[in-house]
Amino acid sequence: MNYRQLGKDGADIPVIGLGAWPIGGGMGNMDDRDCIDTVRTAIDSGITLLDTAQAYRTSEATLGRALKDGYRERCFLATKVSRQYSRGDIENAIENSLRNLDVDCVDLYQIHSWNPQYPIEESMETMARLQEQGKTRFIGVSNFNATQMQQAYNIAPFHSNQPRYNMFDRNIEAEDLDFCRQTGIGILAHSPLGKGLLTGKYAPGYVFSEDDERAGSPRFQGDLFARYLAVADELKSVAAEKDITMVQLAIAWLLRREEVTCVLVGAKNSDQVKEHVGAADVEFSDDELERIEKILQDAPDGR
Repeated sequence: MNYRQLGKDGADIPVIGLGAWPIGGGMGNMDDRDCIDTVRTAIDSGITLLDTAQAYRTSEATLGRALKDGYRERCFLATKVSRQYSRGDIENAIENSLRNLDVDCVDLYQIHSWNPQYPIEESMETMARLQEQGKTRFIGVSNFNATQMQQAYNIAPFHSNQPRYNMFDRNIEAEDLDFCRQTGIGILAHSPLGKGLLTGKYAPGYVFSEDDERAGSPRFQGDLFARYLAVADELKSVAAEKDITMVQLAIAWLLRREEVTCVLVGAKNSDQVKEHVGAADVEFSDDELERIEKILQDAPDGR
């Protein structure tokens, strides 16, 4: 596993991390034993950064069980306060997270999203206080754009932002990547596989189960779903020529950017974890990147 430093003076973390939304049941129910095996396989394989959130259903409690038997000491543990960001909300949320995770502190605590209902001054001051109290080693934000990051950073410098970033969701390339590079903020890229669009594992017309968040998403229905999959099929030919999987191609393509510290990939089983690890050392030639860029011009959303 390769490592990059989180922010200007943060910890060295693996370039691939485990996003815990799937093990919380967000993409279909999972057996508890499978969840624990997936988490432990990730850590044993070098994917030692684990990212969860207050809003990730049962994932914090599941991680708490998985991190017994010495696994907590081997990982970089991140979670988030979700939805409500007053001082009291944040203070209550971290106590609940610590209890669910069965730990005394986390390595990274993040504000899950920008919510104008709550003054950012109060939110960031509270986050800084939690860091001073030793309840988290580092603080960060999630799903903030450049303007929002600037406002938050002016109040309390933080180490990371966690945006959606993948071949089909490239909005952060306009301003946010440059801001993070100039400010020294590490990027933890979430949804790198487009919730499955970039796995090469689905065909048009596939029907997701009702307990899977994708069942109600327009991206996974009808013609739009088919258009995304058509582009992914073209990308599969690039992956095949490099003797890697489509999943590995999608992860490695994000890691081509020095601003991306870590790519957070969900997994439902140990085999998927092992596949993710193979992306860490993949590199691209200029010709390959140009070819990928040309293919992506046909993506429905583009940039």
